[in-house]
Amino acid sequence: MKRNIIKISFAALTAFVSLTSCDRNLDQYSSINEPADQAMSRPESFRQALDGAYTAMKTSGYYTSDAGNQIIMADLTSDNLVRGSAGRNSNFAASNFEFSSDNGQTTGLFSAAYFVISRANFVLNYVNNGVLSGTQKANAEAEARAIRAMVHFDIVRAYSKIPTQSADANSSIGIYYSEKFDPANTTGSRNLTVAQVYDKIIADLLFAADNITQNDADKGRFSKAAVYGLLSRVYLYKGDYAKTIQYGELSLTASPSITTRTNFNSIWKSSGVDGVLFQISNSATEAVTVGVAYNQLFGAGYRSEFVVDFDLFSAYPTTDIRKTTYYTTAAYNGKTYNHVTKYSTNGGPANVVPIKYLRSAEVLLNVAEAAYKSGDFTKALTLLNSLRQQRYSGFTPGIETGTALLNAIYKERRLELACENDRWYTLKRLNLPVQRSGKGDLFDGTGTVPGKQTLAAGDTKWQWPIPITAIQANPNIQQNADY
Repeated sequence: MKRNIIKISFAALTAFVSLTSCDRNLDQYSSINEPADQAMSRPESFRQALDGAYTAMKTSGYYTSDAGNQIIMADLTSDNLVRGSAGRNSNFAASNFEFSSDNGQTTGLFSAAYFVISRANFVLNYVNNGVLSGTQKANAEAEARAIRAMVHFDIVRAYSKIPTQSADANSSIGIYYSEKFDPANTTGSRNLTVAQVYDKIIADLLFAADNITQNDADKGRFSKAAVYGLLSRVYLYKGDYAKTIQYGELSLTASPSITTRTNFNSIWKSSGVDGVLFQISNSATEAVTVGVAYNQLFGAGYRSEFVVDFDLFSAYPTTDIRKTTYYTTAAYNGKTYNHVTKYSTNGGPANVVPIKYLRSAEVLLNVAEAAYKSGDFTKALTLLNSLRQQRYSGFTPGIETGTALLNAIYKERRLELACENDRWYTLKRLNLPVQRSGKGDLFDGTGTVPGKQTLAAGDTKWQWPIPITAIQANPNIQQNADY
């Protein structure tokens, strides 16, 4: 019988990564060929293994390269972006709703995410081996389970229905929830409903919330405030507004800043972390160009694959700090575009910045929406005004009521979280169609109007296709409808 020989920082393959042989998955050699059991006999190896799980989020299909990069997918599949005529047509099929099981633009997340999960499960496989004890053991398990929950959530919202999307969503097909380290496993199936998957995600997060002990000084690792914030996101998607408020307020109490106007630019352009709950760390040494899916910076300027939709760009008044932080109006090859430069930098390599996975501003918007839907309109307006106070110069508090208040919350969510992997999923959970503006790619809304402009609510394309390579590796995995 073969021994599992691994390098801790690259531990584990998932059952859903395309498999070529048993040997490839059972023998994972490091430069020192150290057996896993031996490596995990040292306390420091647990930290290395957990860091390996975080590092795996920077693989292709998750948060790096261009095709299928999650930092852009929720925006190019919705109404936030327009394909730039000067670009290379990367991700155009996805932006045109041409989803298929052999196109990595919408399938890349699936295998990349299960790869991260396998690394978290590797830690959990050894957490009870007696090497760790007390709070150190509890924290390691809590952190691994938080990672596992986060990534399963990313998978289920992409490849299954969202509970609030339709009346039958909770009972519809979910995903495989991987709870053990077993890289040779080819028997897992989508045997859970959406509701059951959410229950498992929440169970992992509640354990993490109760047991995680590290503070939030290092935003590249889960803290209690980050776990609370993620619970607010999951409960909002679940439609449990009381819990959205409960855990959102716990998160905001632990980490109250929603990023001051003064600090807003620095969290995107340099090393600022004001208002950041959890980020996927990145540095000039690693040089993971997370924003390359939007554009590349040459001597001639920004060559954009996608530019911001003119109507969205126009929705930001000139007093809004986000407009100049997120976008740059500039010429390329004699034509002027509104480029997405949210992930550019003030010096250093272009597009090499940490990925802000979760911010307090989103948590505030979660709570504001949940408060409105729970009938607490005063709280909803107060929270909304507190965000707008930090984004608009000379802001006068709003007095919206009724539907106007809810629409204002939705508007601020779109403006705040644009190009941050939110818009597609917000439309999906609200069961709204994609309705693009029909404007062109140039700075004034003229120019090329590429591709399809609408996707109906309820269309089966809202559930992305399972990659054919995953089904070939494990025939138990059921494909989504109409693929």
